[in-house]
Amino acid sequence: MMQKETPARSARPASTRPLEAWFRSQGWKPLPFQRAMWKHYLQGESGLLHTPTGSGKTLAAFGGSLLEAFQDRVAAPRKKNAARPLQVLWITPLKALASDTVRALREPIEALGIDWTVGLRTGDASARDKRLARAGKLDVLVTTPESLSLLLSYADTAPQLSALRCVVVDEWHELLGNKRGVLLQLALARLRALSPAIRLWGLSATLGNVEEARDVLLPHAPASPLVAGVAPRKLELQTLLPDAGERFPWAGHLGLVQLPRVLQKLMAVRTSLVFTNTRAQAELWFQALGAVWPEPAGTLALHHGSLDPKLRAAAEAGLRDGSLRCVVATSSLDLGVDFPAVDQVLQVGSPKGVARLMQRGGRARHRPGESGSVVCVPSHALELVEYAAARRAIARGAIEARSPPRLSLDVLAQHCVSCALADGFDGDALLAEVRGTHAFAGLEAATWQAVLDFIVQGGQALSHYPDFHKVVRDEHGTYRVVDRRVALRHRLSIGTIPSDGSVAVKFLRGGGLGSVEEGFVGRLRRGDRFQFAGRTLELVRLEDMTAYVRIAKSGDGSVPKWMGGRMPLSSELGREVEAVFGGERNEPELRAIAPLLDLQARLSALPASGTLLAESIRARDGQHLFVYPFAGRQVHEGLASLLSLRLGRLQANTFSFAANDYGLVLSPAEAVALDDAALRGLLSPDRLLEDLRESLNLGELARRQFREIARVSGLLAPSLPGRAPRSQRQLQASSGLLYDVLQRFDPGHLLLAQAEREVFSAQLEVSRLADTLADCAQRRILLHAPRSLTPLSFPLWAESLRGQLSTEDWKTRVLRAAAKLEKQHAG
Repeated sequence: MMQKETPARSARPASTRPLEAWFRSQGWKPLPFQRAMWKHYLQGESGLLHTPTGSGKTLAAFGGSLLEAFQDRVAAPRKKNAARPLQVLWITPLKALASDTVRALREPIEALGIDWTVGLRTGDASARDKRLARAGKLDVLVTTPESLSLLLSYADTAPQLSALRCVVVDEWHELLGNKRGVLLQLALARLRALSPAIRLWGLSATLGNVEEARDVLLPHAPASPLVAGVAPRKLELQTLLPDAGERFPWAGHLGLVQLPRVLQKLMAVRTSLVFTNTRAQAELWFQALGAVWPEPAGTLALHHGSLDPKLRAAAEAGLRDGSLRCVVATSSLDLGVDFPAVDQVLQVGSPKGVARLMQRGGRARHRPGESGSVVCVPSHALELVEYAAARRAIARGAIEARSPPRLSLDVLAQHCVSCALADGFDGDALLAEVRGTHAFAGLEAATWQAVLDFIVQGGQALSHYPDFHKVVRDEHGTYRVVDRRVALRHRLSIGTIPSDGSVAVKFLRGGGLGSVEEGFVGRLRRGDRFQFAGRTLELVRLEDMTAYVRIAKSGDGSVPKWMGGRMPLSSELGREVEAVFGGERNEPELRAIAPLLDLQARLSALPASGTLLAESIRARDGQHLFVYPFAGRQVHEGLASLLSLRLGRLQANTFSFAANDYGLVLSPAEAVALDDAALRGLLSPDRLLEDLRESLNLGELARRQFREIARVSGLLAPSLPGRAPRSQRQLQASSGLLYDVLQRFDPGHLLLAQAEREVFSAQLEVSRLADTLADCAQRRILLHAPRSLTPLSFPLWAESLRGQLSTEDWKTRVLRAAAKLEKQHAG
């Protein structure tokens, strides 16, 4: 984190001496970027610091405030029991990270003798901390975006924030590309209005769009300082390869074949983190490791976002104090908290993104001077290519960008009700404030008026229903909330984190374990077993959205699956993967998979930069057209629908299709003749939006998207304390009814338009699809007609079988087909 102090030290400005003295007492020396941060802060500047986790960013961001407070203490000591206006607001995206941040901030405060009280205000905060935060008896407050918005909904918060000097937004890269970041932008605009002189600093990991990240955070301060921290630590990437003579199966999926190798790796060091991409994978690997674990069971733990906070906290504490040998985790441990005791990180499956792999690899050896390390565990043969591509991308610094959303009107409506609840607002004044954010800089007056109409009466079609009248405009033109029930419901629903229709899982006699999705539990009957929280459980009863369970005496059970678990391949890694397929095989991963790559080249061709590979294969079940743009699953799903429509115009036909991260497959009911020129015409970027509208059931997609928009905007009232939570089915029915009413009687409603925009931008990723089509137009098309399925096409063909009716399960059919192909191409 810090450099060790050397005997010689040049004189520093007097203002930094107290902090430098404390650094020396710890055996540290301030790094250049830390000194730069203190200087910028003391000069009254705002900015963005981008540096890897564990490099000393907390003291870099907090040091200026400490120095200022130390000078104030010397100049004018504070009287006992004097009023304590908040000085520093520290915002973090994770509640778990908040507790560690409080500990990190208290240490230098106490060492410098500064009379400051640090408190926490999150959903998990103690009653004492919540009371101190509301009462204005804190000097430093650590909170989350949602808790900050909740605080701003109270009228007595404004005076407490009038003297605020500094706001720090930690892990800004995690908020930049989603609605939580939009909600925070609005809250920061409110803070700037309350305390115009505040200094605002963002802390971010390495991004592909650092300048844009700064501009989104600081739209009021263009060209603010961009401070680069330490260079990213060297990342050692090693892959668990097959033994000599061992072949990768055609079916691709390796399952738990790698378990013995993984266990050997885990036993070779003291502490390890095993990352998986989904919660279901984490549960499976934890169970598998537990079955062969040679150490006491308490040295192996599980950590993912659906577990009870107490279970997650116990795993974090075990990593911190070194009592755990291994934790199997998901992205829930990607961020923030330093675990110096972790010796190695294992990544099961493809990381799907360069930044994610760097973040996870950096969790190992979080000690000064040591490089990061990650051991890659392939779950599919072709993932070896992705590991090699990730190594090349890291070497040349190709990091993904995160695109910030614009005009999220559901978030704006929620913020407006919060402002009306606090002390009311003037429409023109709040419009000017809101336009000061990046997200709403382009907000038109007519759209703003529609938002005001929505919070007052729900819009034209809902104006006759009192439940949708949240805000009133008084005789002075001020917008206010006057109904206590509206106030209670609004504060209960503040935030933008998607709700997943979860069912709490609790022991019949005992504590909670976490939550699983309603759809999974709904398929279980009393006495059925399932695996969750690292245990095999038996369902006793389902009541009021709570599944009461007990430990199963024997047997195994199904593993819950959570929606949104699949991570799409990033554009940056996708381009690198395509280039690796057709390039030199210098990496050990490529030498290991060489026989499979050679077979692909012999049967068809290998993908390469500048070319677009396509394969037309006639099999026993009909014709299949495979296209490989390497743009990620979501883009390929939209592209498959688009190509089906355009092919159908040329020849009346019925198509089925499937997609993965490498490409897509179209399977026509009647064979189609296709050449290079015809395929190029199908891939034209012209009339993209019009053809997508025609090819998709846009209404149904928008209806599904509308549910979350309705919740965020306040159209769907939350369950009140003490009452049973509403089920996913009830929420879907309520939002579906609202959607139908608005479509029929108010088709121009602002939230209907937003639902359609989000379908295009989030679900279909239209901008990436347009870029993909434009890229395809520049490529040379290689259309081959292999005599059988190829290593690239087989996973796509297998995916297309999932929706077909059969007396055999999917896995059996795929393995049989794979065995036949392996025999056909043996040798």
